[in-house]
Amino acid sequence: MFNTDPHTSCAPDPQGLQRRQLLATTASLGIAPWLLSACASPAGTNTSSPQATGQRRKLGGLEVSSIGLGCQWRPGATPGVVSDLYSSRMDRPAALRLIRRAAEKGVTLFDTAEAYGPFLSEDILGEALQGIRNQVVVSTKFGFDIDQKTGQRLGGTQSRPEHIKQVVEGQLRRLRTDRIDLLYQHRVDPLVPIEDVAGAVKDLMAQGKVLHWGLSEPGVQTIRRAHAVQPLSAIQNEYSMLWRGPEAQVLPLCEELGIGLVCWSPLGMGFLAGSVRSDARFESAPPVPDFRAAVPRFAPDALPANMALVDVVRAWAQRKNATPAQLSLAWLLAQKPWIVPIPGTTNVAHMEENIGAAAISFTPDELRQLNAAVAAVRIQGDRLPPAVMRMAGVEAPLKR
Repeated sequence: MFNTDPHTSCAPDPQGLQRRQLLATTASLGIAPWLLSACASPAGTNTSSPQATGQRRKLGGLEVSSIGLGCQWRPGATPGVVSDLYSSRMDRPAALRLIRRAAEKGVTLFDTAEAYGPFLSEDILGEALQGIRNQVVVSTKFGFDIDQKTGQRLGGTQSRPEHIKQVVEGQLRRLRTDRIDLLYQHRVDPLVPIEDVAGAVKDLMAQGKVLHWGLSEPGVQTIRRAHAVQPLSAIQNEYSMLWRGPEAQVLPLCEELGIGLVCWSPLGMGFLAGSVRSDARFESAPPVPDFRAAVPRFAPDALPANMALVDVVRAWAQRKNATPAQLSLAWLLAQKPWIVPIPGTTNVAHMEENIGAAAISFTPDELRQLNAAVAAVRIQGDRLPPAVMRMAGVEAPLKR
């Protein structure tokens, strides 16, 4: 059961309130919040796990582990069970153990959103990180129209400044923290100028409630406009061997502006891990449908042709003495030093396998060969259902 009493599970402690006040003061003096954050862990706290030494990356001014953990869960079919979007499930205690074990293994970036559940994933993450909050980086997202009291989805996007600030207050309670390290707009709102969104986030940063911000699946001009108001630390887009769309415009723009890229679905919804067969059929019926049932590239007429990419991954995994999942994540890490994948899982062994990808490297010649082999496979079918695709690459309206 959820503890909804704000005076017990969610209220920041006095030390947290003092920290927020200090962050707000430093922001008003022009001192970067991330610099203070890097120095503000309690005395005696070890903020770098031995496993993560030498495997850190920068998202703008924010330092994180080279591989993060995506925490995207929803209520399962039975009480106490949580499920991901792909029919995998676990109970809540197992979810807590997964997060804690990831932190023990050196993962410092934990990614979630208010829309995941809604609210459920933030609540689980907040509980799991108690006692180790200052050792990790928490990223979450706003941007969908969700009733802040009931969690009911009202449909569409919602990024009015007053709504953003209300959402963040709820997120701080659920995450049991005094600050959000990295706050994303989940999808661009076609009715709200990005300058207004950036202004609202800037206000939250001045208060010490948000330290860094980013955009997920935005249009490229929206990136430029947002960055001009309040510099972005990260863009979160789908990117993998299965979907290389960001290479055309987003990656060059990130490099130009000094913005990191966080990759969601870096294993192609399990496809690149070798867990999907050519004759796979996905459950589309409630109560817990598999998201892939609605994704065109997993349709029966597209999936067999797409298996050619799995063959490439398996061959190279064998060559590098790695698993297909590790090979796929290592490929992403090799593209740019500021790329950070955030694979999700419900399985501790898979999580540990995924973070092992950071130890795999390619010679320049190997990377050229692998890139050529990946590019030679023509993927059939769109990457997302039509309704979801319409929310990707949106440009925010101009401010009047």
